[in-house]
Amino acid sequence: MVRYNVLYRGPLSSCNYACGYCPFAKHAESRQELARDEATLERFVAWAEAQTATPLGVLFTPWGEALIRPWYQGALRDLTQMDHVERAVIQTNLSCGVHWVGDCRLDRLALWATFHPCEVGLDAFVAKVRRLFERGVRLSVGVVGLREHFPAIRSLRAALPSEIYVWINAYKRQAKYYSEPETRELASLDPYFPTNNRHHRSLGKRCHAGETSFTVDGEGVMRRCHFVGDPLGNIYTDDWRSRLHPRTCPNAVCSCHIGYVYLEPLRQDRIYGENILERIPLETWEAPPPTIEAAPDAQAASMANCQEFIEN
Repeated sequence: MVRYNVLYRGPLSSCNYACGYCPFAKHAESRQELARDEATLERFVAWAEAQTATPLGVLFTPWGEALIRPWYQGALRDLTQMDHVERAVIQTNLSCGVHWVGDCRLDRLALWATFHPCEVGLDAFVAKVRRLFERGVRLSVGVVGLREHFPAIRSLRAALPSEIYVWINAYKRQAKYYSEPETRELASLDPYFPTNNRHHRSLGKRCHAGETSFTVDGEGVMRRCHFVGDPLGNIYTDDWRSRLHPRTCPNAVCSCHIGYVYLEPLRQDRIYGENILERIPLETWEAPPPTIEAAPDAQAASMANCQEFIEN
């Protein structure tokens, strides 16, 4: 039976970090706004609980940092206890406490953790990652590939067990940002960096977004992915399964991991398999990733959706 992957992004728009390169979460939320986020999340978790006949995977992609809020910790706890929810994953800077993971089913929990060298020391971040890893929490770890981060990227990779995949999100706001030696070095640290460092031509290409994967906002509105705005329906009022079917991409290019990972020509399923939400490659995958035509630099640099490189 097919598993449907749901990428949830509620109204939360605040973060406890203030990275200068990040366009996310510069808003300080009021108590009322936080209460609304909590209520919409509870409604979504209740919806997920009711889908007992349908295998689900859930990835939280907050517009900010969610795990410092106890209701997201509780949501992950509850989702991992549901027999039909095969994965419950969240993108996070790992600044939260980690006691709550003891209440989760660890075979279903996964974390997509981003290291921000300007906000947290390497030793403290690595210590928390190791603590989670030793408890059996599945996680991938990564960083934005800014030049000023290169020493931290090298140190991060060296400090973590080889079993933990360290990804590098390419900085794509500036065309031809990396020299060839820099590209080779980053690819030596993250073998899938070359795929992330491209703007893939996607117009008319078959994509599983809107077929077996879709996004949901706090009001329950379904969209095929974060980068196509047209609504497909609403999980609370419509027969949501009927709104999903094979589709091709309407955008000129796709530049973000959580978008292009579903592009069929790239065959990212062969790399990540059932770990596609948590960005953890399958251990048996050794061949170089396939590729499709990259967009010209001039076009790529003009794409508005380049901002998603931070957490995606």
